[in-house]
Amino acid sequence: MEPYKSISLTAHRNTEGLKMGQKMALSLVGFGLLLMMVYWLSFRSDEASLWLWASIGLISTGSLWYTYAQYKNTLLGIKNNQNWFVSLTSRGTYAWILAVFLTGFYVLLYWFPHLLGQGINGMKNTGLVALFDPLSIALKGKSASQWFVYGALYTLTILLMGLKFIYKYRHNKYQIYRTTSVMFFQTALAFILPEIMQSLNKPYYDFKNIWPLNYYFFFDWNIDAMLAAGTFGYFMLFWGIISFLVITPVLTYYFGKRWYCSWVCGCGGLAETAGDPFRHLSDKSLKAWKVERWMIHSVLVFVTLMTIAVLAARFTGFRNIFLIDSGTLSSWYGFFIGAAFSGVVGVGFYPLLGSRVWCRFGCPMAAYLGILQRFTIKLPWNKEAKRMSKFPHHNQC
Repeated sequence: MEPYKSISLTAHRNTEGLKMGQKMALSLVGFGLLLMMVYWLSFRSDEASLWLWASIGLISTGSLWYTYAQYKNTLLGIKNNQNWFVSLTSRGTYAWILAVFLTGFYVLLYWFPHLLGQGINGMKNTGLVALFDPLSIALKGKSASQWFVYGALYTLTILLMGLKFIYKYRHNKYQIYRTTSVMFFQTALAFILPEIMQSLNKPYYDFKNIWPLNYYFFFDWNIDAMLAAGTFGYFMLFWGIISFLVITPVLTYYFGKRWYCSWVCGCGGLAETAGDPFRHLSDKSLKAWKVERWMIHSVLVFVTLMTIAVLAARFTGFRNIFLIDSGTLSSWYGFFIGAAFSGVVGVGFYPLLGSRVWCRFGCPMAAYLGILQRFTIKLPWNKEAKRMSKFPHHNQC
């Protein structure tokens, strides 16, 4: 066989080796994405059900078909061949295009939702948001918002890429159980249950989203909404407090931080499924690890001080406990950490910096778990976790 000599950024030496089934599967995915883009850019609002289910059906069928065709004849073992020689997974042209697209989508999602079709001032939804109205109405009896669209796409991605991951590592029971777990928690607890709760006039609440990751848990509007929901609202408030004060320390004591980061968390779920092809791109230098320690614990300090300020303002009326208005602190955190870091950079930079940028450098929950993990019980499965809490632990959770 002749050596591969092309130095093109977009060259893919395996393109000619694609089977007819793989090409047809990719065509279905392409048509499904095209339907979504056409509906979005035309800012339509009619026949949404037909367009929605046609696009989701094509994308899902094509993804599963391609997964089967790609891995059905592979041998057991880790299959990350050619990652450094493919443009998409080696910071090539396709990687930059995808990064720009993802980053741009998050910018629109957070700050320009009307460009996605979100209705403003009482106007009805159009475009991409209107496309998901039928699903939103079915779950909660209300039209979709940009956040519902995001949750639906996020969940669909974890499900499809999770099934791909399971089939790819079908010889490894640990990977199968772990991936099934994050798929369940994202679909049932993070997406379906909160939407159904809203249909019952209960506050939106993701039971697995624990403070300090859920930084707005102690905000006035959230506490007021829970208190106004009666007995069930008090249960949500109790659950949220117990989750980070009791449940998290106990589970971390027995299982290390991986119980949350790899088995429950939606951020980790996306990183381990959709982010699997990019995990090798993380910076593994000692310098990166030192930066990681300072950054992630600084974010934990930031969210702790912000939460103290918010609670002090609620119970004492004094809003400048740290010489800065508590509302200003919370808005700073929401913009820089909650939106820009966790969303725009955390996911948008998958193709450039790897899939654990947010988890390693910005997630306050990971910092909290890392501190607790130093005191884990000495069980066999925790020895490695405890060792990695003292040394660089890139993409190990």
